Amino acid sequence: MASSVPGPIELPESRYDLSTYWGRIRHCAEISDPTMLLTTKKDLAHAREVISAYRHGLIKTPTEEFWIAKKHLDSTVHPDTGETVILPFRMSSCVISNLVVTLGMLTPGLGTTGTLFWQWANQSLNVAVNSANANKSHKMSTKQLMTNYAAAVTASCGVALGLNSVVPKLKNVTPNTKLILGRLIPFAAVVTAGIVNVFLMRGNEIQKGISVYDSNGDEVGKSKKAAFIAVGETALSRVINATPIMVIPPLILVKLQKGALMGKSVGMQTLANLGLIAATSFAVLPFALGVFPQRQSIHVKKLETELHGKKDKKIKP
Repeated sequence: MASSVPGPIELPESRYDLSTYWGRIRHCAEISDPTMLLTTKKDLAHAREVISAYRHGLIKTPTEEFWIAKKHLDSTVHPDTGETVILPFRMSSCVISNLVVTLGMLTPGLGTTGTLFWQWANQSLNVAVNSANANKSHKMSTKQLMTNYAAAVTASCGVALGLNSVVPKLKNVTPNTKLILGRLIPFAAVVTAGIVNVFLMRGNEIQKGISVYDSNGDEVGKSKKAAFIAVGETALSRVINATPIMVIPPLILVKLQKGALMGKSVGMQTLANLGLIAATSFAVLPFALGVFPQRQSIHVKKLETELHGKKDKKIKP
């Protein structure tokens, strides 16, 4: 993010009002803009120069060039380290990176092998995205990373296989209801494992705390309570994002297979499924990302007692 560029002058968070949900939606639509995947090293170098000029007072007010530079950095680099996030794991690549694995998981008639493979692929991608974009206050060891990865994959595959065995055995349920429930099994697996995934991959933050800052932007300490809220909201945002993507396309596809797609080739049905997933993903992503602000205030009394008596650089509580 642009905030990784040093300078004495604070940057405006966004050209939009982030205190409102609509403002955050518009902001998130910018950072998840897939055209930002075309950002080059030259673009990033120029963007850093523009942002640095603003932070040192050489640019007095935000210009269109400033906002474009900020968009390049916000969608491409990590806010803590300033390093470029690997391309498939950037927010601007979110929909495209998830498209193939989502299509795989939502393919009707997957057997045990197919279910295991696509759940593994999805959780592998999630782990990579979470790791690449995690708060860098504390780094996770390779052993911790692999242990948590194994747990997330196990949770995902366990839920998917468990529900696959339960749904066909349900009694007093119509065949159509069983069909719909079967199509929603990937959603249940993704949501369950997604929550486990986030808390495992970012558990280090909860154990050791994340940095909290005063109103001047100066760090005043670490807080486990703030970390729990931050990671919890991240997990919830994953659920909010997954719900429409994993629910709407399969339900529409069931309807289409009984109508317009009846008797059509597997290729045609797969193409229709891909289109439904892509359209839903691009439409809902900014709404899911915008639910919670990236930085937010918390009353000091809700933090650890050792932070209650802290003073800022102006010797104010």
